[in-house]
Amino acid sequence: MIRAVIFDLDGTLVQTEKLKAISYARAARELCPNCATEEAVVEGFREVVGRSREEVARALMERFGLEQASRARMAEFGVSAPWQAFVQVRLRIYEEMLADAEVLRRNQRPEVVELVHESRRRGYRMTLTSMSDCAALLHVLEAIELADAFEFIASGDDVECGKPDPEIYQVVLRQLGLAPKECLALEDSLTGIQSALAAGVWCIAATTPFTVAQVREAARSQAAHRLDERWVVDDRGSLRAVFDQMIAERARD
Repeated sequence: MIRAVIFDLDGTLVQTEKLKAISYARAARELCPNCATEEAVVEGFREVVGRSREEVARALMERFGLEQASRARMAEFGVSAPWQAFVQVRLRIYEEMLADAEVLRRNQRPEVVELVHESRRRGYRMTLTSMSDCAALLHVLEAIELADAFEFIASGDDVECGKPDPEIYQVVLRQLGLAPKECLALEDSLTGIQSALAAGVWCIAATTPFTVAQVREAARSQAAHRLDERWVVDDRGSLRAVFDQMIAERARD
């Protein structure tokens, strides 16, 4: 039986992958206004989402011819590689976006936020995991009016290994004193899904346009900690029904 619901934050409650894509696009335009359109960079980001920051920056820099412009900004940021300068420009833009509560509210995922409220009404223990630092995630939760929604929050400050390592879920399980099979997680990305499943927690994938292809491909594979395709939700209108289905199946365990 499910006793607790564990929500991811980035991508799941708020469309941060979309904001990251826009920040890369605006950074590229700042570095080289004539190298690419914002739409082209956003589309390029879709192809590398989920990779490390360095891999994403290098791929976009090469694809859109940003190396020379990035190299010219290295001294300004005191970095040793062009991709790092590109990242610094991007981070400034992204941090400005996240600081704007209205931007966060416009980019929340209402179907998942409503599921938070519904889960609370049903009496489930409510927790959240995020690889963001605690101060940043609390700012986001306040902006979308969920600061008091969770009994416990595990942040990137609480673990040594990030997702897909199961450590952050193990922190939550210890805090709740529950078995993994008594918890249901909602994640949007493959790394988050892998983290939950590796900890033994049931998981629903509420995908986004930036994560759906990677998650669907993984669900079809025979890899370890594979997610059953029944629990992959691409249509926002179907999330509640899939959630109820998993709850019902787990009640029979």
